[in-house]
Parts: sequence; C-alpha cells; structure tokens
Amino acid sequence: MQAIIYEIDKESYEVKREDEDQIITTIEDLIEELPDTQPRYVVLSYPFKLSDGRLKTPLVLLYWIPPTSGQESRMLYAGALEQFRDKAGVSKLIKVEDEDDFDDIQEQLL
Repeated sequence: MQAIIYEIDKESYEVKREDEDQIITTIEDLIEELPDTQPRYVVLSYPFKLSDGRLKTPLVLLYWIPPTSGQESRMLYAGALEQFRDKAGVSKLIKVEDEDDFDDIQEQLL
C-alpha cells in the first residue's frame, strides 16, 4: 500500500501534503502518523486480491476525523471534503473515526 496524508492550511485554506517527502507504506505507520486531535485526508492506494485471484488496487480517500477533534476543524474539513475528493480522483470515500476502523479497511474497499 501507499498513502499520502493531506491537511488544510488554516491560514490559506489550501489542502496540501502534510509532509512533501513522505509516502507511508503500512497501515501501522499510517495510524502512527495521523494526529489524535485533528482531521486529515489520506489518499490511499491499497492492493489486494479478489476471491477469484485478480489483483485490485483502488485509489480511495480516507477521511480521518477523530472524536477528539474540535468543532472548528471538523467543519473546515467537512466543508472541503467533496472538492478534495473530486480533485484527488478517488473511486471511494471511507470515513475513519478511530484506529480500530483500520482493522477492516480491506472489507470496506470491496
């Protein structure tokens, strides 16, 4: 898998990569990199095999919105979600609110 984390700059209201050089390659590293109190967008390419043996690699948008994030941040990210989704060209949107939600990420991609 490969993942890139995006954040909204609160001064310019632009969505940009959190770390220009970082591409995350494991779910464990992704969980570690996501902030506990701020929403983020994650563009994720997650390859897996279907039951018939074919390889599928969907490009999805994970919308990280932890329960401890403030109302202002939640509103900011919710307001820009559809625009970023269109710009990213992803096939699916998955809302993630807790680290445990990553346990069944593959099932949500089907």
